[in-house]
Amino acid sequence: MALLLHRIGRFAYRRGWLVIVTWVLALGAFLGAGIGLGGQLQESFAIPGTESQSAIDQLAAVFPQTAGASARAVVEAPDGASVEDAPYRHAIDEMSSELADIDGVASVLGPFDEYAGDQVSDDARTAIIQVQFDGPSTDVTQGQLDAVTATKDLATEAGMEVAFGGEVFQDTSFGLTVTEALGVLFAGVVLFITFGSLLAAGMPLLTALVGVGLAFGGISIVAAVTPVSSTAPMLAVMIGLAVGIDYALFILSRHRTQLARGQDPEESAAEAVATAGGAVVFAGLTVIIALLGLLVVGIPFLSVMGVGAAFAVLIAVVGAVTLLPALLGVLGKRLVPKPGSRAHRRANADDDGGKKPLGRRWVDTVLKAPIAFVVVIVGLLGAASVPALSLDLNLPSAATDPVGSSSREAYDLISDGFGPGYNGPLIVTVDITQTTDIFDDLDAIGARIGALDDVAYVGDGMPNPTVDTAIIQVIPESAPDDPATKQLVESIRELEPGIQADFGTPIAVTGYTAVSIDISQRLSDALVPFALIVVGLSIVLLLIVFRSVFVPVKAALGFLLSAFGAIGVTVAVFQWGWFADLLHIEPGPILSFLPILLMAVLFGLAMDYEVFLVSGMREEFVRSQRQTPGGRPREAIVHGFQHAARVVTAAALIMFFVFFAFVPEGSGPIKGIAFALAIGVAFDAFLVRMTLVPAAMALAGRGAWWLPKWLGRVLPDVDIEGEGLRAHLDQEEWASARPAAVLAERAVFGLPERTIGPVDLQVPEHGALLVRGSAVDRRVVVATLAARLAPVSGRLAVLGRPLPGSGGEVLRRVAIAELSADQALDGGTVGELIARRLDATRPWYRLAPASRTASEWSRKAALAIGERFDADTPLESLGAVARAVVATAAALAERPNAVAIDLDEAPGAATAELWDALAVLVPADVALIVGIGRSAQGPAAGSLFAARGVETIDLAALPALPALPAEPDSPVSPDHQEALR
Repeated sequence: MALLLHRIGRFAYRRGWLVIVTWVLALGAFLGAGIGLGGQLQESFAIPGTESQSAIDQLAAVFPQTAGASARAVVEAPDGASVEDAPYRHAIDEMSSELADIDGVASVLGPFDEYAGDQVSDDARTAIIQVQFDGPSTDVTQGQLDAVTATKDLATEAGMEVAFGGEVFQDTSFGLTVTEALGVLFAGVVLFITFGSLLAAGMPLLTALVGVGLAFGGISIVAAVTPVSSTAPMLAVMIGLAVGIDYALFILSRHRTQLARGQDPEESAAEAVATAGGAVVFAGLTVIIALLGLLVVGIPFLSVMGVGAAFAVLIAVVGAVTLLPALLGVLGKRLVPKPGSRAHRRANADDDGGKKPLGRRWVDTVLKAPIAFVVVIVGLLGAASVPALSLDLNLPSAATDPVGSSSREAYDLISDGFGPGYNGPLIVTVDITQTTDIFDDLDAIGARIGALDDVAYVGDGMPNPTVDTAIIQVIPESAPDDPATKQLVESIRELEPGIQADFGTPIAVTGYTAVSIDISQRLSDALVPFALIVVGLSIVLLLIVFRSVFVPVKAALGFLLSAFGAIGVTVAVFQWGWFADLLHIEPGPILSFLPILLMAVLFGLAMDYEVFLVSGMREEFVRSQRQTPGGRPREAIVHGFQHAARVVTAAALIMFFVFFAFVPEGSGPIKGIAFALAIGVAFDAFLVRMTLVPAAMALAGRGAWWLPKWLGRVLPDVDIEGEGLRAHLDQEEWASARPAAVLAERAVFGLPERTIGPVDLQVPEHGALLVRGSAVDRRVVVATLAARLAPVSGRLAVLGRPLPGSGGEVLRRVAIAELSADQALDGGTVGELIARRLDATRPWYRLAPASRTASEWSRKAALAIGERFDADTPLESLGAVARAVVATAAALAERPNAVAIDLDEAPGAATAELWDALAVLVPADVALIVGIGRSAQGPAAGSLFAARGVETIDLAALPALPALPAEPDSPVSPDHQEALR
């Protein structure tokens, strides 16, 4: 991965304006499409598979007039007056009539209608008009809502106060306030302090804002085709902004440090993207995987939120590894810290000399008493987690809508006039297909429900026109988000077996309040399994990155401490009401999807800090192992922490400010999410990663880096520290300093168990290499030079590209000519052989017919050997030399830079005639690698072929080799076996 990122970083640096223009066009396209499609944010809390949702689906089929979205017009008469007074009653009746005439409204039930329920308050001052729409809330248009609200003039002209509520009037507006801008401003201040340069400080902000704009455009496009909650874009903006700034910070910090140490800007940018960018990609992938893990919960609106936030993180990662290096390329040397500046002195300071930075002083303090710090941190976070035991989850209701909004006014009017329970009526559906005494049975069922605790009112049972389903409205005494309402729903459901046994009428509870309760319950049940999945994922990923057992387990436990500590503090503030007035918070239940969303996001951020801190410690430990047997783990902790502490501190502060800025003035649902993330970041970065981690690592000593040997062989090496990249760059520098078709320095081929070499040679550019030896050894060497096998050791470069690091590039540039005699025996013509080769290898964008190219190379092959044949000539009619020339022509048809061919596969082909034909056929700018048998004839001195510049390896002259193992469990891999064949 490091090598790929290095190439991406270098390309973006060299083609800076091209990359920047591409990003600007993408941003314009996404925002333009999102605005042009006119997508609207809509709340849709459907949850398939629950009783409440199943009942809603049943009502949509058998009782469609009750299954649609609902709204309420709440009217209140002046003090001392009654809604039953003539002028007010007349206005209410007129308002009901106008509401019934609105397109899309299925029915209107006024407070004075024949079948009206408890729609007039006890003091007769407040009344409710029930409005039922044809379809769900997602189908209700803004025009219909405007028509509904326009009817309020009839009531206000009569002197009444009017407010509209219900699910269709919940606040779904999306907007940013000045406090969010202050969060970005604080992030800019932290960046300026970190870099000491306004130019450098502005780059992470720019890349993050571009990424957020693109992500918001993408979500707007999706909103045009599927319901998207108002929380989704806010969450995406908040997370995208935070991680976008942080990811760019990590890479830019590495780049500036390298510039201060004198590194070339282009090389520095590419290396920063490859090393720090590797950690960014890893951290981003963990966040994305965790957010996409929300899909397994099976709640559609939460899935959309997770995918939207994951998309924002993906854009942030791509921006950090492409847009940022493009900006670095445009600015070039202007980002180099000035000699004598703080940034320059810090980058070149001796770790153990001069004034120690704050990070060094802190880690020294922690390591003086690591046990004490472990106990204190675990105790603090454990205490912070205690309030989480009383966690009460629920969906947002109008009670949390902004003060002054119509939905909030309607909620307050109903609560004051009727009681809080009237804001969350329950609907009990009754299957009456098996009863003959419908109304008596419905009255009896209503009486049983009315006898339950917390019931304020039970309406009369209302059958549908086909008399197979009836509904009963139940009004709780408690508010929709009150635990007592949840208990009432459970109590009604517990009545179902007895009611079915006595009356033969199954019942189910539904309605917005019941749906909210079911969603909260499913999310509560999913919290622990989701946490285990996230923890398991973190252990696997960190095992791969750090190749240690202790580091992943410690990181996972630290993450759980941070997550549950953040949930506990959030419960204390948002549920218990601590500091609620200061933060403009309405105390109440915690947003049902907050804990699971917190775990998904905080997991990625925690792993982010873990990687940047511990990778430096690992790098120092590996370096100390080369100097001292067993290494110096304590010094590795100190120096690794010292190097990473500043950038991790800055990243955590930026995250905290960006998240916390959404708390004072953010929309209801986003407040709790932002607060929990801000506290979680603070806990994880400063208490866990920067205190608990070094203390625990110090206590573990060398055991912190222990890994079973069998596990080490199984785990892939992702090289996140960039050690493999540095070795590859050294190889590239070595290869570029000595241009050659093939360059070898102590190169060893074969397998570790059966080596061939070492070999030292230099084949001139466009020259030829003859590999003479036994069939197996020769083919191993030729396959290695063609990048089909990796060399065992030493240095090896083909066409100026080192192996195995640039194996993919060499593989594309070296074609192997296939000379098997079976090809002639299988039939077919010369043209068909070449055409098959072209069809299998040429890229899709080359549109010329394969037959035309095959005819051209058939003609060239005939001319080279001086024989009369063409594309239609059968292969079996050709001799060994001619077949070898045709096979070479088929390989050349791929337009390679080199051709590898083993002549011993066609006995008798290695003749003077063949060498002369190859000299004519193979273009002067194409190198040749030819394998021949021990006694085969080579090109004559002074021949046309020899003029290309020929080097020969005689494998028989190399040191004797051990026998190749012949046991059934031979370690020869399938790749090696295929190459040998």
